[in-house]
This record gives sequence, C-alpha cells and structure tokens, in this order.
Amino acid sequence: MAEYRERESRLDRAVVWSRTMPAHTGPVRVFPDGCMDLIWTEGTLMVAGPDSRAFLAPTARASEFVGIRFAPGTAPTLLGIPAVELLNQRVDLAELAPSRTTRELVDRIDNAPDRVTALETIAWRFATEKGPADPALTAVVDSLSAGATVAETAARTGMSARMLHRRSLFAFGYGPKMLARILRFQRALAAVRTGLPAARIAATTGFADQAHLSREFRDLAGCSVGALQHR
Repeated sequence: MAEYRERESRLDRAVVWSRTMPAHTGPVRVFPDGCMDLIWTEGTLMVAGPDSRAFLAPTARASEFVGIRFAPGTAPTLLGIPAVELLNQRVDLAELAPSRTTRELVDRIDNAPDRVTALETIAWRFATEKGPADPALTAVVDSLSAGATVAETAARTGMSARMLHRRSLFAFGYGPKMLARILRFQRALAAVRTGLPAARIAATTGFADQAHLSREFRDLAGCSVGALQHR
C-alpha cells in the first residue's frame, strides 16, 4: 500500500516529503502547482520542473521516493537554472551539475539512515551557497495567490508588465498570467477535496462561474471536477 508523508522544511518556503509504494504501481497524476522538486529515488537525483498541465508519472519501478518541494520562484536561484528551461520536464541532476558532484550527493542519500534529512541538508547547502530567492519574486507569488490580477501585482511590485513577464519566465517557467491560473486552480483543488459543491467553489476561488471552473480543470488537471470529488 502506498504511503505519503510531508512536513515543512527548515528551508524557507519548502516542504520535504517521502513516498513509498509497491513496485510497479500504476501511473500517478501530478497536478500543476508552480513548484519545482528535487527528488531522490534509489540511486538517482532528479529535478522536476514546473508543470503547466497535469503530469502523468509513469509506472513506478522504484518503491521509495524522497523529495523537497520548493515554492514557486525559489528553486531557480538555488539550482542556478531558469525555470523555463525545465518546463514540463523531469531531468537528472547530472545534466545540470557536474556528474562527480551529483554522484557524491546520490551516494550520501543512498547510504543515509534518514534520507529525508540527508536530502534536506543538501538543499540547505545549495541555499547557503546561492542565497535566497529575490523577495520581489516571492511577492509576486503572494500577490497572485491572494487573487490579485497581473496588473495589480505588477503595480505592487514596481515592475512593468514586460519586466514582470521576463522575470516570471526565469522564476516560474511561465508568465504571470499562467502562474495566476495555476495558483487559482490549486485553491479550487483544495476546496474540491473538502467536498464542497462545484458552484460554491467557483464562486469563492476566483472563477467566473462553474463552467469556467470545469474548463480549467479539464485543461490543467486533465479530468473533471467530479472525478476528483469522488476519489
């Protein structure tokens, strides 16, 4: 039986998680959330880039996964690579960092008694070396998460529309309008999981109406609201 656990990381705006599952478990649908993950699984470290639509993870050949999920806008600075270059991708860390360094990191986690803590320590070292994400970009996320428009967010952060779009590509992998859609989708998804009626969810999470909510779920999640309500 699959088991998933997560907790807040000692890194700001990050969550560490672990998942165990029987071998050859079927595909898992991963919903877009604007985040990026650093994931260890049995001899491999990979980076999961930001998703613009649901990602169907293939049948698992490994049984243990450990990850750290970075809030939108924080991982590109830490990893030293623009988010847009990893959009909708899962990439071996060895393709982004020296292979020797990656091998040493993988070995450290492979042999650790507590792999979650080992991965978190590695991420902490990255953060110490690279420094924090630009606070202007975390302010963009906070503004859009609160339901502000892109124009309002640009004004609040003192950026022109062009600058906001350019910096969003680096930090989030897509423009602010797409990020706003994904953050709104995540607000609605949380409400769906509580069992609230779709019409009420649409009215309270920033959608024009229930039909708009349904279209966004089919586009971003690849399934209907009802399919998730009955899980």
